[in-house]
Amino acid sequence: MPLSDRILNLSESQTIAMSKKSREMREQGLDVISLSLGEPDFTTPEFIKEAAKKGIDENYTYYPPISGYKDVREAISHKFKRDNNLNYSPEQIVLSTGAKQSIANVVLCTINPGDEVLLPAPYWVSYFEIVKLAGGIPIIIPTQIENDFKITQSEIEKHSTAKTKMMIFSTPCNPSGSVYTESEMQALAMEIQKNSNLLVISDEIYELINFQGKHFSLASLPSVYDQVITINGVSKGFSMTGWRCGYMGAPLWLAKACDKMQGQFTSATSSITQRAVKAAVEANPKEVAYMKDAFLKRRDLVLHELNKIEGLKTNLPQGAFYIFPDVSHFFGKKYKEKTIENANDLCLYLLEEAHVALVPGDAFGSPKCLRISYAAAEDILLKATQRIANAIKKLN
Repeated sequence: MPLSDRILNLSESQTIAMSKKSREMREQGLDVISLSLGEPDFTTPEFIKEAAKKGIDENYTYYPPISGYKDVREAISHKFKRDNNLNYSPEQIVLSTGAKQSIANVVLCTINPGDEVLLPAPYWVSYFEIVKLAGGIPIIIPTQIENDFKITQSEIEKHSTAKTKMMIFSTPCNPSGSVYTESEMQALAMEIQKNSNLLVISDEIYELINFQGKHFSLASLPSVYDQVITINGVSKGFSMTGWRCGYMGAPLWLAKACDKMQGQFTSATSSITQRAVKAAVEANPKEVAYMKDAFLKRRDLVLHELNKIEGLKTNLPQGAFYIFPDVSHFFGKKYKEKTIENANDLCLYLLEEAHVALVPGDAFGSPKCLRISYAAAEDILLKATQRIANAIKKLN
């Protein structure tokens, strides 16, 4: 039977595709190191797991409200105020099965076919496909490694048209690790506020993995508060990827719409997960600072090794757990009968020759780059970077 045009036009996530390929190679007995997925290698903190166990004992085993239990939304509301200077009432908060669903809810509730959505590149892989799924038109705003992959207010203006309805960006950024400062956010807000019909999804899922200081939320600026949807969650900062819970703070009218949308798809996220989330967001962020400290050490280790590779260009990512080097120097080089035409070719070459799985940059809208996740133990990262260096030396 024929599949719908909708699914045929939807691209597979390249991060998941590379992880699948590396897993298949390992099943064949090959020693493959996968640095392709954005998943912390830490276990969920014990106090969070205990909260979930308590939830089971207290019989939180029935359908929760679509947007989440009220006491959990109250805890998130308090977290937003405590950590981000954001005033979202519990009614403005919707919990979903991950930040990805939160973003999809917002896009599906606001974007009509033909609406344009600005995507500063590099962008997270799913932004592009979610916009396509809603019938929107992704408009890519290119950036440069020399500018830490950040956009300016003039670039928003340059790429905006009468059809522009939304912009989606992340800080700290997946895949570049870039972090927007308060002054940079203020500059962007000056442009955003000029168009009262422009909505902005600010994806802040990597908030707790920020090496440059206190995280700054775009919606904390009063001039754009009513235009911004703040996306966050517990997957990255609390190492809770498998628990499947993200959340959003949004204008009340949009939160109600997302509740309606979610009610016809997944309903609420897991009742037990919500008990764990409440414990996570109520905790002092210092409880999980050890993860950030470890990621910083890993970043420095990987950068030190990568910067030994002649022709590979890096910047200094200030958050998340990715390095996004420019590898265009190697395009056109060969190994035996294989010519490296692009970043995808280089990733396949490194997977086959070095047994290291990475993700090509075209998946993120930046075809000159590739993404390296350093969410792995230091000895594994050292082995992987040495393999990469040895394989690249073979190119000529």
